Amino acid sequence: MAARSRGLGAPPCGLKIRWISASPLPRPLHGLAFRREWLGGGARCCCGDAEFRKLGKGTNAAAEKAEVRWLEPRKSCRRVCVKALPAVPFPSPRSQRLSKQQDFYPCFSSRNSGPQSRDTPPKRDTGIASEKEWGINLLDEKVDESGTNEDGSTWYQESGADLGDNGYRHRWARMGGQSCDGSSEWKETWWEKSDWTGYKELGAEKSGKNAEGDSWWETWQEVLYQDEWSNLARIERSAQKQAKSGTENAGWYENWWEKYDAKGSTEKKAYKYGRLDEQSWWEKWGEYYDGRGFVAKWTDKWAETELGTKWGDKWEERFFAGIGSRQGETWHVSPTGERWSRTWGEEHFGNGKVHKYGNSTTGESWDIVVDEETYYEAEPHYGWADVVGDSTQLLSIQPQEKPPGGYSGLDFGSLPPGTDDPPDTPSTPQK
Repeated sequence: MAARSRGLGAPPCGLKIRWISASPLPRPLHGLAFRREWLGGGARCCCGDAEFRKLGKGTNAAAEKAEVRWLEPRKSCRRVCVKALPAVPFPSPRSQRLSKQQDFYPCFSSRNSGPQSRDTPPKRDTGIASEKEWGINLLDEKVDESGTNEDGSTWYQESGADLGDNGYRHRWARMGGQSCDGSSEWKETWWEKSDWTGYKELGAEKSGKNAEGDSWWETWQEVLYQDEWSNLARIERSAQKQAKSGTENAGWYENWWEKYDAKGSTEKKAYKYGRLDEQSWWEKWGEYYDGRGFVAKWTDKWAETELGTKWGDKWEERFFAGIGSRQGETWHVSPTGERWSRTWGEEHFGNGKVHKYGNSTTGESWDIVVDEETYYEAEPHYGWADVVGDSTQLLSIQPQEKPPGGYSGLDFGSLPPGTDDPPDTPSTPQK
């Protein structure tokens, strides 16, 4: 299924915002699967396996009322496997994140003594970046500086450390600047936190705006801690990103979250929202591996236009030891409130037999048992060993020196004996 998504790609300092296209997304549908294509005066919006065509003016008389026609959904092929299959890496790293400073901030010249901004608008559907991509580098000494460049732009940089109870230490660094007229600015903050319980945190936050009014914000975080109930070491990674156009009715927001533990449990979730002109879209997805063979995955995505048309697609699957189920629904609501939907389901018995069933509001129905192999991903393609290997900077954080008889460190191999709130996001529409 072809897909194209749009996101903010505008650099600051007076350079105009530009909409860019993302590459098609593979199954499972973890990426936004809507596209808009111009077809002889009309636009076609696609979601999942369903298509809708909106006719523009000049096509016929009914088109002037922006009639939305339902096109017969394409039959999707869903196969399933008891053995684990290779998966597309989750998520793809941001490409060329550390661009040359002059390419994006000509008003902050590298000839100046102030900090050089690395801040660029975040990219959509890029998941959670790695430690190396952020390049966090905290200084040991305290810094508090500011200045003015030759062109009138200003800058500042400061760093320090805060101490608290139970060995708590918070090291941080802040930097930023703005153009001489204040129309463009950037801010970036780095931090690391630790205490005697073994808690460690590494994070960063950045924001900016340009002379066109485009604005963006991004935060990233890694956390290591020991679960108080199971005594297992856990690592959580998260990222939030948003951008808004200053000249168009367009913007987007994403929240990515991952959680791993030393026993093999892996959980990942994402929430996405976007808007372009008269169309808005949402997507939620998640996957969970318990480390003992149970797997659950789900996706729910939907869209709506200002004319009142709504459409969406969702599915979920649950498997253990080759036995499990899949089910889903594709739906559409017209501006007048008329609803169409098609639901489907599969039961996999683990013996080569699969029960398939479904129906639609137009009278379709099926209920059959077929001979078919069961395929699914039994293990995560990125798990505990991978995240530990990619979190060397987090693991190397040194807390304050512990007093005699203090807290013990984390045990990465032991078995159990028996986030800041995101910024306001648009509300979810009623389906």
